[in-house]
Amino acid sequence: MGPRLRAARERHGATLTGVSLATGVSLSTLSRIETGRRKPTLEVLLRLAKAYGVSLDELAGTAPAAAAGSGPATAAGPRAPVPRRSGDGKEVLPLTRYVGGLHAHKHVLPAVDAPPARPRQVSHDGYEWLCVLYGRLWLALGEQDLVLSAGEVAEFDTRTAHGVANAGPGGPVEYLIMFGPQGERLRPRTPAPGGGAR
Repeated sequence: MGPRLRAARERHGATLTGVSLATGVSLSTLSRIETGRRKPTLEVLLRLAKAYGVSLDELAGTAPAAAAGSGPATAAGPRAPVPRRSGDGKEVLPLTRYVGGLHAHKHVLPAVDAPPARPRQVSHDGYEWLCVLYGRLWLALGEQDLVLSAGEVAEFDTRTAHGVANAGPGGPVEYLIMFGPQGERLRPRTPAPGGGAR
């Protein structure tokens, strides 16, 4: 249940703090639910379903496959996922429809007119890999400040405080994120020098 709720929140483009303010559920309770250290009550699930704009069945993982996508099926097949926009203008497009395990999103940060403040940082269980597709992304990772350009990647344990922003000024920033539960991460399978696989 925890990974499913986390995925629903990320698809909605919301932070734990924002969800806490919107639902009245404490930040620590939400965090414990998403990490599997606490089971949500029906009342909490109803509040979360309303906040994320999904049905209780979808949130609980009991919806039929066609209903669990981002829209109703058409004659041509399931509707493509619809980007969700957060309060800061960031668009989040889910690229995986399942929950749990590794999942991926495309994020788009809007253009800014002036250099931003240092990104607000969060930390949580998990492991993240990101790749910048376009623009310049400011990644505040612990005490480090990195500016990543198109084609550059970063991977990190999300228990390290982290946050991102458009390094602007200039155009928007597009980047991909792959996120996995704690201990689950991408494993390269490329040939190593000498012919063996890594």
